[in-house]
Amino acid sequence: MIKKFFTAVVLSVLFFSCNSKTPVISSIDPKIGNMGEIITLRGRNFGASREEAYVSIAGVAPTNSSYYTWQDDLILLRIPESSESGLVYVHVRGKKSNGVLFSNSAAVPRPVEGEDFGMEPKIAVVSPGACAPGTLVTITGHNFGASREGAGVFFSWDSEALSFNPYVVTEPEFVEVSETELGYEAWNAREIRIRVPDGAVSGTLKIKTPNGESRPVFFDITGKPGYKNFKDKRSYTISYSVDVRVTESSRPNTLYLWMPMPVASSSQRNVRLISRSADPFVENHRGVSLFKLDNITAGSNHSINLSFNVEVYAVETGMRPLSVRQGKTPLHTAYTQSTSLIPADNPLIKTTVTGIIGREQNPYQKARMLYDWLINNVEIFESPFNTASAVSALDQKKSDPYNAALLYASLARAAKLPCIPVAGVLINRHSQTMRHYWTEIWIDDFGWLPVDPALGAGAAPDSYINKEETDLVNYYFGNIDSQRIAFSRGELHLSQMESRGRLVSHTQSYSLQNIWEEAGGGLESYSSLWGDITIRGIYAQ
Repeated sequence: MIKKFFTAVVLSVLFFSCNSKTPVISSIDPKIGNMGEIITLRGRNFGASREEAYVSIAGVAPTNSSYYTWQDDLILLRIPESSESGLVYVHVRGKKSNGVLFSNSAAVPRPVEGEDFGMEPKIAVVSPGACAPGTLVTITGHNFGASREGAGVFFSWDSEALSFNPYVVTEPEFVEVSETELGYEAWNAREIRIRVPDGAVSGTLKIKTPNGESRPVFFDITGKPGYKNFKDKRSYTISYSVDVRVTESSRPNTLYLWMPMPVASSSQRNVRLISRSADPFVENHRGVSLFKLDNITAGSNHSINLSFNVEVYAVETGMRPLSVRQGKTPLHTAYTQSTSLIPADNPLIKTTVTGIIGREQNPYQKARMLYDWLINNVEIFESPFNTASAVSALDQKKSDPYNAALLYASLARAAKLPCIPVAGVLINRHSQTMRHYWTEIWIDDFGWLPVDPALGAGAAPDSYINKEETDLVNYYFGNIDSQRIAFSRGELHLSQMESRGRLVSHTQSYSLQNIWEEAGGGLESYSSLWGDITIRGIYAQ
């Protein structure tokens, strides 16, 4: 009896193990077709019958009547009339296959016949038509506009959904070419040169201008040395403010306030203004809104309040180190430079790097060696520590999260690895926030690799650390949680508004910007109170 029971348990385990394998699509036929047409998917691990499994096409799941055949290695289904071009996935028991591209023939660009007086942008050729993130791509056509003002190029973007409901229809999502990645190289009415952004996936490419949106074309992301998944979406509603009290002033006078907003990236998306107590003097200049207070009188009080909604995704990566290469692009030049905050050319920094990496040339391996050394040799405290700079932290072997991020960025840049510090806040289980700092390493053909030395070392109160991760050291090299909001990626250098303006800078704040306040004219004395980031609501998907 015991033997039979044991055998039944083993068979049961084997059964569920076999059925929990990740589905894999090996081919799709046709690759370009019409709505209502039958497509054939071949591969493995689809399951002997469909049950609760399903296929999604550009985020749309066909109805039950669309399926004709479902076998472990073969699926036949009719393309829904509502489907757009995009990636096709097979979803089985909560696992999602690799994506393959299906193109709606109705949306494939065709030669223009006769005169066309439309003002919307029109794409003729994209070259190359397939490449990896960071690669320079040339788009030719017309009606792009003489300059990029108010326009952008967008690539398909996808996340690992937690909901596998076949009746939930989701709109395709996009990621814009990024300024942080020096993504826009040239723009005129007939030609655009851009770099493929981090987070882009195979699918639709389109151009948006003030005159409209282009018909989509299809772009294949290939040649990546690893994978990057976006998951565990959290939607945050936040508010923050600055309060000003004037003690001494005479006319004319001006006070400028540079207020950062959550920064958009491949993992932090759909930043949306909910409310504000005043209109800015300059709207969203490089991620900062500039507010101007004119002729404010002694004894007066002024307050500016902002509220935003922002969606944040955790990032999960996997790399094939032997496939990683290092090139030479403008991005490498920009993000390997030494600065006052990131002293990559300091002799102690350079000597330390040489001792850590030796003759290692692989960028990914160098990044990991620097991270492991920092975690093992520098004591990182969860609260601000009395270190004046990244060099001081290295010299004392003691640091806080702020200088730990700057030290890692300095070590990385000294090793010729493009690296940026990121500033923002962590959110704990009680919806409280604390300022936090981490980094991102650029890997050619892959994109940004998140690295958080402070959380890797456990340098945060328990309520701020993701309890699901037990191996913090390995997790926070290459992965990042969604319990944070970033306000700056890289150093943000702003220009003062008046030549004689008196500038105020804040250190260890939630944005790495050089100017926060500028007083001009007869504004002799005032005080300002910048509030912490307050969480008004959290929605976890």
